[in-house]
Amino acid sequence: MSLDWLIIGGGIHGVYLAARLIDEAGIRRERLLIVDGQPRLLDRWRRCTANTGMRYLRSAVVHHLDRDPWSLKRFGARNRQLGGFAPPYERPALALFDAHCDAIIERHRLSERHRVDRAEALALGDDGVRVTLASGETIGARFGLLALGSSERTVWPGWARALRAAGASITHAFDPGVRLGDDQPARIAVIGGGITAAQLANRFAPGRAVHMISRHEPRQHTFDSEPGWMGPRYLNGFARIAEHDRRRAVITEARHRGSIPPGTWRRLSRLCDEGDVTLHVADVSDARLLDDGIRLTIGDRSIDVDRVLLATGFESRRPGGALVDGLVDEGLPCAACGYPIVDTHLRWHPRLFVSGPLAELEVGPVSRNIVGARMAARRITPWARRHRAG
Repeated sequence: MSLDWLIIGGGIHGVYLAARLIDEAGIRRERLLIVDGQPRLLDRWRRCTANTGMRYLRSAVVHHLDRDPWSLKRFGARNRQLGGFAPPYERPALALFDAHCDAIIERHRLSERHRVDRAEALALGDDGVRVTLASGETIGARFGLLALGSSERTVWPGWARALRAAGASITHAFDPGVRLGDDQPARIAVIGGGITAAQLANRFAPGRAVHMISRHEPRQHTFDSEPGWMGPRYLNGFARIAEHDRRRAVITEARHRGSIPPGTWRRLSRLCDEGDVTLHVADVSDARLLDDGIRLTIGDRSIDVDRVLLATGFESRRPGGALVDGLVDEGLPCAACGYPIVDTHLRWHPRLFVSGPLAELEVGPVSRNIVGARMAARRITPWARRHRAG
């Protein structure tokens, strides 16, 4: 197969960058391929957002998968039945955002360029990249792009792993393949203190007894980092930091991990006032399986539930598993935190680009988000246009 670009990852970043390479860089569709093991593009995004019961995105109307920042706004005006926008910043309804994504995928016929397979290994050369797939096939391209998320590395507390091993009904909302239906039992414990935990509690509380167990007091933030990180206000100073360890410290400080947007918090507070949700600010000190459920010890009390849902986030180590570990073993440069050291075009190697979490030491704290995909494209697509095949 003769390809110009091979994109590994069919999530938000992979789809957006594929569309931009075709639209802006002039890459011919038939010379681009997206490799992702899910049955359809954006499948993991759709599954995770459905699990939480998300109604409106946290991001603003201008953050989506089309090149024109106002494309989603116009799409919403033509499709008002899909839910419209919510304040602040005209945040789109999830159904509207997903339909807009479908329109972008259909316009560029990206589903035709999706290989349902998993990349197992990547070899780099002076003239291109070669990826070995789980199916055994090897595919070559002039350039590769790693658009990998963190969604396969969920955090499981030790007590939760032991509880699962004992046969309890416990799952992480973002584990691969997990689909949470509405047929949940009457007593649920949600473990976590951020937006996902709050969304799960909001989704399942009506008609059930829901306990939300957080290690910290609720922290309200509209976004998961300040808006200044989307533009020069903060990024100019970030770019002047030469030491990658210092950049990592700045990223860690800038992120509002475990925070809840005000609208989600208001709904949760109302459910707490009405007695549908009980918020516990404590850690789980003991967990055991009973004949008729699960007993959790939190602080100085115990609660009995039928099911535990984890909203404890993702591991902080770099994504990509053995695929990326192999590249590091081959000598591609990393900072002390284990994340790639890339150039201003997001090249980790003359033939390999990165986006998403792997690019955050260059892009900054919002690298993982939808706006991070747009920021990555502003660096990658001009370079791709200048170096496209004739």
